[in-house]
Order: sequence, then structure tokens, then C-alpha cells
Amino acid sequence: MFSKPKEKIRYAVVGLGYIAQIAVLPAFKNARSNSSLVALVSGDKEKLKRLGDKYHVEKRYLYSELEDCLKRGEVDAIYIATPNFYHRNIMETAAKYGVHVLCEKPMAVTTEDCLSMINEAQKNNIQLMIAYRLHFESANLEAIKIAQSKRIGDLKVFNSVFTMQVKDHNNIRLEEVEKGGGPLYDIGIYCINAARYLFKAEPVEVFAMTANSKDSRFKKVDELVSCIMKFPEGKLATFSISFGSFPSADYDLIGSKGRVRLEKGYEYAKTMTLKIYEEKKIISKKYPRRDQFAPELIYFSDCIQRKKKPEPSGEEGLADIKIIEALLLSIDLGAPITLDEINKKSRPSENQKITRPSFIKPRLFNVIGPGGEKH
Repeated sequence: MFSKPKEKIRYAVVGLGYIAQIAVLPAFKNARSNSSLVALVSGDKEKLKRLGDKYHVEKRYLYSELEDCLKRGEVDAIYIATPNFYHRNIMETAAKYGVHVLCEKPMAVTTEDCLSMINEAQKNNIQLMIAYRLHFESANLEAIKIAQSKRIGDLKVFNSVFTMQVKDHNNIRLEEVEKGGGPLYDIGIYCINAARYLFKAEPVEVFAMTANSKDSRFKKVDELVSCIMKFPEGKLATFSISFGSFPSADYDLIGSKGRVRLEKGYEYAKTMTLKIYEEKKIISKKYPRRDQFAPELIYFSDCIQRKKKPEPSGEEGLADIKIIEALLLSIDLGAPITLDEINKKSRPSENQKITRPSFIKPRLFNVIGPGGEKH
């Protein structure tokens, strides 16, 4: 897919929490063809020492020293892996110094922040990509291909359940919505994005409602949210998400002639199973665990080299945040919300598929996992 790059893109990883340690830092080994890890940025000196030694990274900076890292010309790009309410400030600081940005999702907390990030990228002539890893993942791309092939007929219904048990140990997921907490920002974004890329369309109206137990974990956020998104041409997407339920990460796409089901479809460390239901047969295919983060690095580095706008661009991140804000407003008002037109044309496609082998789970240091488990 890619021509051999003339040189490697040099990255700093900003934020050394769970996702950086479990997936981003190890991924550089599988992305070494065109990407190299040359700097680490964190607020924890001990993390910088331990992880710098482990990955043989000599350049180590505290958050307060980020500008020093950027202005020295030591890096070409950064991977932002901090909580999302810090994304805008970090991204715009990088843009000021002409450094390209690969930013974890959600892109930010508000549409205002997203628009500012997009404008800063354009003004400073840098590439901005949002880390939608499933846009490069084989099982999801196969589901998209089937959906658009008319193999299951006219698309009618998307339905998904994404749930987990979250522990309350200073867990950012349980902070206020204003800080990007709650299930919509953390896991609902996967369901929203999947419905959009499978339908290859944008919702025109949304409605959401919540349910809560008396569990002390959910003082600041909702425990469970169920949503409906109305799409053009008679399509509906529904999904339920929860921080207090048995784990599930599946989706179904139903057409007039068949159905596609992807089990573990949002996971990055488990085997996925794709099932195609047709009139007289069921086809099942397993997709073993793969490194989903190296493909993002490889693709983004290629975009930088070729001066090509990434497919999961800032506009992709903005679209999901617009929908999340509308769903939050629907919860507050108890009514459906009509969306302004979302002008998003580019979608993930088969030519973005990049497969890299999985790696041994690394030992983690001083982080809290997605379920709230301490490492």
C-alpha cells in the first residue's frame, strides 16, 4: 500500500497513562518502517524514567516542558494520549511549532474545542488525525464492505450494546461530563462512529435517556444511557452503553435481506467474530487479536510524508462530538434533538486496512485501567 518512506517520522508520546502503556508505546516496534519513538512527555518523573529506560527513549519531558520539546525540532509529530479535556491545549501548542498531531478520541469535549483545533491545524499547515483505530481494522472494514455491497439488502437497523464494569479509584471516566467523563464520551463514541461508517451517512435527529441505580460510583455521571439516532432514507441506529454492567462490545447491522453481527467489535485485545446471516446460511469468521495501534502510526506517518489529509481527520472527530453534545442536550431536555447538517464525505475503506501482529502484554506502571483496576 505504501511506498518506502525516505525517513522515519519522529514521535513524542504525550501522556503515559493506560492506553499509552498498554498499546501505543509497544506499537512503535510494529510501525518501525516509517515511525520512531524519540520522546516521552508526562507529569510523572518516575514514569518517564521507567518507561524511558524500557523503550530506550532518551528525551524525556514533564508537561511543563512540552514547549521545550516542540521548539527544539526534535520531533515531527506527537501522539496525544491524555484525558480528552487536555487535548485542545496540547494540540494547539504543537501546531504553533509546526508539529503534526495524532490525537486520541474523543477529539475534545466540545465542538468549540474541535473547531479551534481544526482551524489551528489549517493555519499552521500541519496534519491532524484522530485515532480511530477501527478505521484500519480488518473485521470492521469487512463489515463496511458487506454493508455497502448490498449483500444484505437495503440497510435498516444498527443496534449495539457496549458495557463494562468501572471501578471508582480516581477514575477519569467517572468525572463530570464537563471534563469528558461519562459513558457517552468514553464508549458511546464507538457506537456512534460505527453507525456512521456502516450507514455511510450522518444522523439528522437523536434522542437519549438514562437509567441509574443507587450505586455510589455514579455520583457525577450516568450509569446507563440508551440512544436512538435517525438517519436519512429510513435508517435507525440504537445503542445502549453502561459503566455498571457485564462486559459486552458487539454490534448488529440488519438489512432487508440479511444481517451482519460483529462480536467484540470495539475491542483491541480480543478475538473478533464476524457473522453474516443470509436467507439459507450463516457464515462465521474469526479475526485474531492484532496490534491496532501500529497501523494508525504507519498510516499517519505516510500522510505526513505524502502531505495527504488523513481519513479520520479533525472533521471526523468533530462529527462525533456534535452528536454527543446533541445526545447530552436530549438527556437534559427529555426530547429529541434535530442536528444541523454534518458535512462529512470521507469514510474508512478497504484500502486503509493495515495488519500487524499482536504483541505480549507489557508490564504497566502506576496506571488505572479502563475498568478502574490499578496497575
